[in-house]
Amino acid sequence: MVIKSVLKEELRNSRQLKKRYESRLKALPKGSLIKKKIKNHQYYYLVLREKGKVRFIYKGKKVSTAEKNKYAEARKMRAKYRKLLSQVNKQIKFLEKSL
Repeated sequence: MVIKSVLKEELRNSRQLKKRYESRLKALPKGSLIKKKIKNHQYYYLVLREKGKVRFIYKGKKVSTAEKNKYAEARKMRAKYRKLLSQVNKQIKFLEKSL
């Protein structure tokens, strides 16, 4: 009985973590900033998915360092939260099967 209550509490905590990770993923800016070279000129585009399609939004020939850093940091954080979300989903499945 003690083990079952511990597992239930762990399942509750895992579900809260899942909600937290999902909300943080939603808070990150959408898409990634990429640089394309066309006829020896460099252009910046924001690449994102909308309704299953990939869109390229032109940002200009020059983009501020702050904006580059913002999207680079968002890319790292998105990967981190997706990995954590995957782990917590596996943990939730395991705990649900155990109970």
